[in-house]
Amino acid sequence: MRSQPFCQYHASFVRWSSGLRASCASTRALVGLLVVTDLVEAGSAALGRPLSDPERLASSERSVVLRCRSSAGSVVVKSYPADGEGTASFAAEAAGLEFTSGTGLAPDLLAAEPDERLIVMADLGGDSPSLADLLLGRSPGPARYGLLSWARACGELAVRTAGRQPELTALAGKYGASLTAGVREWLPRRIREIPDLLTSLSFAVPDQLGNDLAEVTELLVTGRFEVFSPGDICPDNNLITAGGVRFIDFENAGFHSVFLDAAYLRMPFSTCWCVFALPGDLAAEAEGGYRELVSTVHVELADDEIWSRGLRLATTAWTLHAMTYLLDRGVEADASLNPDASLAPTKRQLLRHRWRTLADELDRAGELPAIRVLVGQLLAETGLWLAPELPPYPAFR
Repeated sequence: MRSQPFCQYHASFVRWSSGLRASCASTRALVGLLVVTDLVEAGSAALGRPLSDPERLASSERSVVLRCRSSAGSVVVKSYPADGEGTASFAAEAAGLEFTSGTGLAPDLLAAEPDERLIVMADLGGDSPSLADLLLGRSPGPARYGLLSWARACGELAVRTAGRQPELTALAGKYGASLTAGVREWLPRRIREIPDLLTSLSFAVPDQLGNDLAEVTELLVTGRFEVFSPGDICPDNNLITAGGVRFIDFENAGFHSVFLDAAYLRMPFSTCWCVFALPGDLAAEAEGGYRELVSTVHVELADDEIWSRGLRLATTAWTLHAMTYLLDRGVEADASLNPDASLAPTKRQLLRHRWRTLADELDRAGELPAIRVLVGQLLAETGLWLAPELPPYPAFR
């Protein structure tokens, strides 16, 4: 039998694959519709009144978020996957929202259903920008105001929740999880992976690096200078409303070292994709506003030596953490940290920016000599990447 010409075969394959993709898309749409219907029903049951007109606000492997209407106004419904991570995220968010309800710094928790891993919270509206929106915009005034307001809101949240760790622990237990470890468990674990990561990528491991890594992780486990935090305080996890800053992501809520949050202003934004350079005077003013407030909770933070050393260790911790999920991908190839965003740094840009920032910090202090050698080696060996310097945020260009 004569074989089918390639061009005819290819055309047949294209028609078949196009039909398959259309079928898969239709299936996904149907599944999505069923998920939304189930969530509206579950949210109605949890809230105790009917919900309608669902609008999908976000959807990922980590959660599905809907805005729905009710007789008392619109609400936001959020659900989490049926696995260990989903259960932990639900418990942290439900506990964190209940813990902060009434502070004016977060949406109030209206209902939570542990069996369904679902929460219903007050709707803050859809017109308010996030800090990321302002920084990535073109207006320096609103961006400056947003950053300073955000920094003080982080401090206000710490002040208003000070000394209430037992209450948060009890709330987490009520929702089926423990918040006793959190970042104090997973961040040291990731930092201890650094020597093996370097070896696997053929980078040299400096002598005494293990000692320096132990010094960094000690900051995370001692329990000193702890404050409450939503956990992921990236600039897109908030809304800057007419009534002030509201934090909207509590999936990692808990008490942890104040320096882990303060480092978001120094680096800036330790774990985020939307990272560009901040004007030095503005970053210093924002850090000062945050420090002023948290020093009312822990008076020792007014001591410059304590504050500066804590921030250096936290900056080191977050820089090392970024290497555990970016270095191997950065060595392989460069790409945007967020392909869906029109403005985002590349992996190599961010890594080299983090290393330069840390090198400057450690040079001034004369601390953590093995880590200083490491970042110097990394900067030298990745010079061929030719990654451009990280520019200022668009609002300040």
